[in-house]
Amino acid sequence: MNLLVRLLITTILIVVVANFLPGVSVDNFTTSLIVAVVLGLLNTFLKPFLVFLTIPVTLITLGLFLLVINAVIIMLGDYFVDGFHVSGFWSAFFFSIILTFSQTIMNNFFVDEK
Repeated sequence: MNLLVRLLITTILIVVVANFLPGVSVDNFTTSLIVAVVLGLLNTFLKPFLVFLTIPVTLITLGLFLLVINAVIIMLGDYFVDGFHVSGFWSAFFFSIILTFSQTIMNNFFVDEK
Protein backbone atom coordinates (compact mmCIF):
# COMPACT_ATOMS: atom_id res chain seq x y z
CA MET A 1 0.00 0.00 0.00
CA ASN A 2 2.89 2.37 0.75
CA LEU A 3 4.19 1.87 -2.78
CA LEU A 4 0.89 3.01 -4.28
CA VAL A 5 0.75 6.06 -2.00
CA ARG A 6 4.32 6.99 -2.92
CA LEU A 7 3.53 6.54 -6.61
CA LEU A 8 0.46 8.76 -6.35
CA ILE A 9 2.42 11.42 -4.43
CA THR A 10 5.17 11.37 -7.05
CA THR A 11 2.63 11.57 -9.88
CA ILE A 12 0.93 14.61 -8.38
CA LEU A 13 4.26 16.30 -7.63
CA ILE A 14 5.46 15.77 -11.20
CA VAL A 15 2.37 17.57 -12.50
CA VAL A 16 2.72 20.41 -9.99
CA VAL A 17 6.47 20.95 -10.45
CA ALA A 18 6.21 20.72 -14.25
CA ASN A 19 3.54 23.44 -14.22
CA PHE A 20 5.71 25.84 -12.22
CA LEU A 21 9.22 25.09 -13.51
CA PRO A 22 10.10 26.49 -16.94
CA GLY A 23 11.73 24.00 -19.24
CA VAL A 24 9.76 21.01 -17.97
CA SER A 25 6.35 19.99 -19.27
CA VAL A 26 4.07 17.01 -18.91
CA ASP A 27 1.03 16.55 -21.14
CA ASN A 28 -1.48 15.08 -18.68
CA PHE A 29 -1.97 13.12 -15.47
CA THR A 30 -1.61 9.75 -17.20
CA THR A 31 1.73 10.79 -18.67
CA SER A 32 2.78 11.92 -15.20
CA LEU A 33 1.88 8.49 -13.82
CA ILE A 34 3.98 6.84 -16.52
CA VAL A 35 6.88 9.21 -15.74
CA ALA A 36 6.62 8.32 -12.04
CA VAL A 37 6.80 4.59 -12.85
CA VAL A 38 9.69 5.05 -15.30
CA LEU A 39 11.66 7.21 -12.85
CA GLY A 40 11.05 4.62 -10.13
CA LEU A 41 12.35 1.84 -12.37
CA LEU A 42 15.38 3.89 -13.46
CA ASN A 43 16.17 4.76 -9.84
CA THR A 44 15.85 1.12 -8.84
CA PHE A 45 17.86 -0.53 -11.61
CA LEU A 46 20.13 2.05 -13.29
CA LYS A 47 21.00 4.52 -10.53
CA PRO A 48 22.94 2.04 -8.33
CA PHE A 49 25.08 1.13 -11.35
CA LEU A 50 25.76 4.81 -12.13
CA VAL A 51 26.58 5.53 -8.49
CA PHE A 52 29.02 2.61 -8.42
CA LEU A 53 30.75 3.80 -11.60
CA THR A 54 31.13 7.33 -10.26
CA ILE A 55 32.29 6.59 -6.71
CA PRO A 56 35.61 8.47 -7.10
CA VAL A 57 33.94 11.61 -8.47
CA THR A 58 31.21 11.39 -5.83
CA LEU A 59 33.81 11.17 -3.06
CA ILE A 60 35.82 14.09 -4.43
CA THR A 61 32.69 16.26 -4.67
CA LEU A 62 31.47 15.12 -1.24
CA GLY A 63 28.35 13.56 -2.72
CA LEU A 64 27.25 16.51 -4.84
CA PHE A 65 27.78 14.49 -8.02
CA LEU A 66 24.70 12.49 -7.03
CA LEU A 67 22.67 15.54 -8.07
CA VAL A 68 24.14 15.20 -11.55
CA ILE A 69 23.18 11.52 -11.60
CA ASN A 70 19.62 12.47 -10.60
CA ALA A 71 19.49 14.97 -13.49
CA VAL A 72 20.70 12.28 -15.90
CA ILE A 73 17.94 9.96 -14.65
CA ILE A 74 15.36 12.73 -15.31
CA MET A 75 16.76 13.24 -18.82
CA LEU A 76 16.51 9.50 -19.46
CA GLY A 77 12.90 9.66 -18.32
CA ASP A 78 12.37 12.42 -20.89
CA TYR A 79 13.88 10.14 -23.55
CA PHE A 80 11.68 7.15 -22.69
CA VAL A 81 8.30 8.85 -22.10
CA ASP A 82 6.44 10.71 -24.83
CA GLY A 83 4.59 13.69 -23.43
CA PHE A 84 7.26 14.47 -20.84
CA HIS A 85 9.72 17.09 -22.02
CA VAL A 86 12.80 18.54 -20.32
CA SER A 87 14.54 21.32 -22.23
CA GLY A 88 18.07 20.67 -20.99
CA PHE A 89 20.42 19.62 -18.24
CA TRP A 90 19.75 22.57 -15.94
CA SER A 91 16.00 22.12 -16.15
CA ALA A 92 16.45 18.45 -15.29
CA PHE A 93 18.83 19.38 -12.48
CA PHE A 94 16.42 21.80 -10.82
CA PHE A 95 13.45 19.51 -11.48
CA SER A 96 15.22 16.64 -9.71
CA ILE A 97 16.13 18.81 -6.71
CA ILE A 98 12.60 20.19 -6.32
CA LEU A 99 10.98 16.79 -6.89
CA THR A 100 13.23 15.03 -4.38
CA PHE A 101 12.71 17.71 -1.73
CA SER A 102 8.94 17.69 -2.27
CA GLN A 103 8.78 13.89 -2.18
CA THR A 104 10.62 13.83 1.12
CA ILE A 105 8.21 16.27 2.71
CA MET A 106 5.05 14.67 1.33
CA ASN A 107 6.16 11.11 2.12
CA ASN A 108 6.82 12.13 5.73
CA PHE A 109 3.23 13.33 6.00
CA PHE A 110 1.34 10.63 4.09
CA VAL A 111 3.34 7.37 4.13
CA ASP A 112 3.20 5.14 7.17
CA GLU A 113 6.71 3.78 7.91
CA LYS A 114 5.91 0.62 9.88
